[in-house]
Amino acid sequence: MTEPASEPSPEGSADRPRKKPLPIWQESLLLLAIALVLAIGIKYFFVQAFYIPSPSMEPEFIKNDRILVQKVSYWGGGSPKRGDIVVFKDPGGWLSTAENKTASNPVTKALETIGLYPSGGHLVKRVIGIGGDRVVCDKDDNLKVNGKILVEPYVAKGAQHCLGGNGEPFDIRVPQDHLWVMGDNRDDSYDSRGHMGDPGGGYVADNL
Repeated sequence: MTEPASEPSPEGSADRPRKKPLPIWQESLLLLAIALVLAIGIKYFFVQAFYIPSPSMEPEFIKNDRILVQKVSYWGGGSPKRGDIVVFKDPGGWLSTAENKTASNPVTKALETIGLYPSGGHLVKRVIGIGGDRVVCDKDDNLKVNGKILVEPYVAKGAQHCLGGNGEPFDIRVPQDHLWVMGDNRDDSYDSRGHMGDPGGGYVADNL
């Protein structure tokens, strides 16, 4: 003879021991740890905040602007293309002391590390030539890539197209896996042109 089914308890889980909630301080620490992991993950894989240290990218960006830079485009071995605006760490001597602004106290430094404060020590430039390109600036201020004059609507109004850096024409071949970069405000941009005599030749590695 079968026994009658037992009636479910009114609470539905009265027979189950209830899980004791975490103390508020432990719950707060857990939430903080999760937030930090998410912030660091977003910074390294998706989006990072930077600030513009100079007027070299006017009118696109103004000095001290804050920008968010997405990294998704370069996943899976992707590399910058001509015309892209890129952010890269100072290769050495590109930024002046005043422009090389970094976090000034432990709190802002910690926030910068986890991506909640705009990072300093970086430059923002436009890619003009990629590996293998021949980039030429002639005496008439024509900027050519692989024999074609660039049409550059983004260049600051009234600024020169390529003679603004050191006032001299140039003719270079970009090494493989490197970039030739210039600011849009050509008369006020210390970019690849100003570093042609440096050991790196003014080129920037494309693994940004």
